[in-house]
Amino acid sequence: MNESQALFEKAKKLIPGGVNSPVRAFRSVGGSPFFTAKASGSRLLTADGNELIDYVCTWGPAIHGHDHPVIREAIADALSKGTSFGTPGPAEVEMAELIAELVPSVEKVRMCNSGTEATMSAIRLARGFTGRDKVIKFAGCYHGHVDSLLVKAGSGALTLGNPDSAGVPKSFASETIVLPFNNLDAVAKSLASNAGQIAALIVEPYPANCGLILPNEGYLKGLRKLCTEHGVILIFDEVMTGFRLGLGGVQEETGITPDLTAMGKIIGGGLPVGAFGGRCEIMDCLAPLGPVYQAGTLSGNPLAMAAGIASLKLLKSESPYQRLNEMGKQISSGLQTMAKDRGIPLQVPQTGSMFCLFFSDQNVTQFEQAVAARHEHYNNFFHSCLNQGLYIPPSSYETCFISSAHGAEDVSKTLEIFEVALSTFG
Repeated sequence: MNESQALFEKAKKLIPGGVNSPVRAFRSVGGSPFFTAKASGSRLLTADGNELIDYVCTWGPAIHGHDHPVIREAIADALSKGTSFGTPGPAEVEMAELIAELVPSVEKVRMCNSGTEATMSAIRLARGFTGRDKVIKFAGCYHGHVDSLLVKAGSGALTLGNPDSAGVPKSFASETIVLPFNNLDAVAKSLASNAGQIAALIVEPYPANCGLILPNEGYLKGLRKLCTEHGVILIFDEVMTGFRLGLGGVQEETGITPDLTAMGKIIGGGLPVGAFGGRCEIMDCLAPLGPVYQAGTLSGNPLAMAAGIASLKLLKSESPYQRLNEMGKQISSGLQTMAKDRGIPLQVPQTGSMFCLFFSDQNVTQFEQAVAARHEHYNNFFHSCLNQGLYIPPSSYETCFISSAHGAEDVSKTLEIFEVALSTFG
């Protein structure tokens, strides 16, 4: 038994399933998870001494790679002043200034501790602002483990075959209307039939929790128009895409401005963080100014703020987006070409530093098509890659991430490993 297996056996006796987040358990792909001892740049070092090229990047936050010296120094400097204050701190103001400067929809912002808290709070705020109860979400979109949003959810819920979670009262779920992504007619009909009842429509503008699904031309613009016409708060969940596809996320890239935006991951520089922001008139409904209560003991934690500020400033100064997109295109096109040459049905949607694999012969634009892909092919592909020193998500419903620490050598080696993995298909 190697070190990772020994740790996993011990963990299973102490932690449900042996993990603190379900997808880490490798249940979808089979086998036991490895444990990471150290991470640096584009690589992970496992507890068993194996080095892996990493395309999970802590599920998105590590856009600069692991253990970046600038972020590490920022954390060390903040640590020398204390770990938590329970009072406002200067770093919170600086972070708010950066977010408001970079994200088109944000005039005011509230920090919290996770993406789940961000989406949960944005939904509560939208309900308080509008005086309405119902929410529209889309099949396959995952917005954290919020009770009313764990309906037809993606990410780990879908990976484990439980898109509708136990423990969520039907009365909660009944306030959530689930619609197919990329179908404006369905949205229009739902808004019309529930006139005056819909508080918010929440969407991952580029859904990345059931693989990566890109919106059809004009879809996001259509959502904006419909929400405006019906007085519905449009919430972009940019926990994944925010600051990753550009400094202003999808809303900057597309020119579609939501009313509220949920953020996380990159703005913590690898430490736990979340944020939500939007128009002043909506945000001012939050306590202590308004009646919508939201709070958190560790919100705006000085260590997380220091790491996040360093992360955002690096993005501003280095602007790695063009190079990240070029690497993404090289991996996506190379992989698709190799699969085509072997007659293997494979789609590799990609945008910027994000890509995924659907073993399917059709372009995947909706949740049902993602579910219908050949997931057993992905599982075999995953293990072949892992055995060769390459780590991609241990679930076919997740998205791969590239960091600025990845370079030409990593991409070249990645394509070599992908080619070997594809050659195992009979």
